[in-house]
Amino acid sequence: MRIRFLSYLLLVLLVAGAHQGVEAQQRTPPLPETLHEADALVPSPGILSNSVETLRARGDSLWVGPYLNLTTDAGATWQATDADALRGLQNLVFSLRGDGPVLVAGLGNRVGARFGRGRVNVSRGFLISGDDGRSWTFRSPRPPLDDDPTTTGILDLPEDTVTVYGASSLPTLPITEPTSTPPRGVAYDAATGTLWSANVRAGLRRSADQGRSWERVVLPPDTLQAIAPEMALAFPFFAEPIGPASDNFAGRNFRAYDVLVDATGRIWAGTEGGVNWSDDGVAWQRRGFDGTPDGLNGSWVYRLAEQPTPDGPVLWLATRPSVEPEEIAGVAFTTDGGQTFEQTLAGEQIFDFAFREGVVFAAGQSGLFTSRDGGRSWTLTRRFLTPDDPNRSVRTDTEVFAVATVGDALWIGTDDGLFRSRDAGRTWQLFRPDVPLASDEASPVVPGDLVPTVDTFAYPNPYAPARDTEVRIRFDLERPQSVTIRIFDFGMNLVRTLHGQLNPGRRELSWDGTDQNGAVVANGAYFYTVDTGSELARGKILVLE
Repeated sequence: MRIRFLSYLLLVLLVAGAHQGVEAQQRTPPLPETLHEADALVPSPGILSNSVETLRARGDSLWVGPYLNLTTDAGATWQATDADALRGLQNLVFSLRGDGPVLVAGLGNRVGARFGRGRVNVSRGFLISGDDGRSWTFRSPRPPLDDDPTTTGILDLPEDTVTVYGASSLPTLPITEPTSTPPRGVAYDAATGTLWSANVRAGLRRSADQGRSWERVVLPPDTLQAIAPEMALAFPFFAEPIGPASDNFAGRNFRAYDVLVDATGRIWAGTEGGVNWSDDGVAWQRRGFDGTPDGLNGSWVYRLAEQPTPDGPVLWLATRPSVEPEEIAGVAFTTDGGQTFEQTLAGEQIFDFAFREGVVFAAGQSGLFTSRDGGRSWTLTRRFLTPDDPNRSVRTDTEVFAVATVGDALWIGTDDGLFRSRDAGRTWQLFRPDVPLASDEASPVVPGDLVPTVDTFAYPNPYAPARDTEVRIRFDLERPQSVTIRIFDFGMNLVRTLHGQLNPGRRELSWDGTDQNGAVVANGAYFYTVDTGSELARGKILVLE
């Protein structure tokens, strides 16, 4: 038996990241101010994370976040993006879009918050490619070092306290810290060469110089349905209240989560205050939740997607509740440019959309939804059967974060791996990070000291039974044989025994965090042995709820 280990640090990175929503802030390490070019794509043994939150299909190519892995042959081979900003798995891709040969990736990270209150999302800049991802340029989120008061980065200088909009000068809260400012949505307008980025607390911004500098984009406050530069306006351009939140705070529409440029050139922005659209990027209309049947399910528009159809484009919105008690999560779509909406998937939290020949796919917390009648009815897939690899378990409560179609293949990104189906979702092939057999076999973007050669590994590790459901113990077998795994507590008392009759290759058995009596074990360190009868390997699992 040959069994290998992936280091603790890499295992932590492979676990699904903590969700946004923590209020505490923490100053992050300095961000690079210079530009870096990636040499090229480099070979990779597979994807580099089990938690796949971003997918982007382009022709026969599939880009996979959070580390920009690429396959052009339906997963038979993989490449990794050798960019300084991603090397060593130091940042995550939060968003990815493009037009023609241009691709834009919004980078962020998740860091520990003050006082141990979970993790927060921070902005880390952008990777921009003009040759379909064969090389990339890094752009810092920090403001440019010049004296131009009208352009910033995604972050501002402390003196950036006024935004000029037409004839109006709006008092502005400068965003000087990267906390809660990741580029959740990006877009590129090939007709004008404009980059767009939706940056949550830092709002909607655009760049006319390929991301070297950015301009703050003024959207309507929550109290207005439209703004234009010729209007006399006087409202605070604040994306968050100063001091305790008040009932009359009207800046939720400045907190941007997604941006899209449709086939007609219209710009759409999804915010906590609704959906906004503009034909010139200056004058904007807004629609939030208004309780009408032809409106939105909820004002918080988390995701935007455009579906081409023979009758014209359809815009899809994933919505969530924002302020009003009547708001709910769900999906809304419009066929008339935002004048009216139809609501569907009431109560479902949706993360992403994909389309193929009139079929709509929606990736959500409950699983994968499929509609063949334009969103009027849906089927739900919650179990992703992998008959070709029965020894690899799949969680039954898997959330689907992303969905894409490439040719006859349907792809979904989940918190438990990447899946591909070629039979309309009946069966699936599973892709997870393949642990290299030695450090010199790792992808060049992963430092060798992160993948030392040892005897066994378990993932996720640390392991939280309520959140992760199960921990997988991974090993290689050279021939078909019976395997027994024994799990012990810190006092070396036997807690649980697992058995399996397995074929050769890289295999795994799962533990659900319970003892022989079915009780969930307490927090602490647990030790395990993998016994084939002729060889014995040992490892450790940290249970931390």
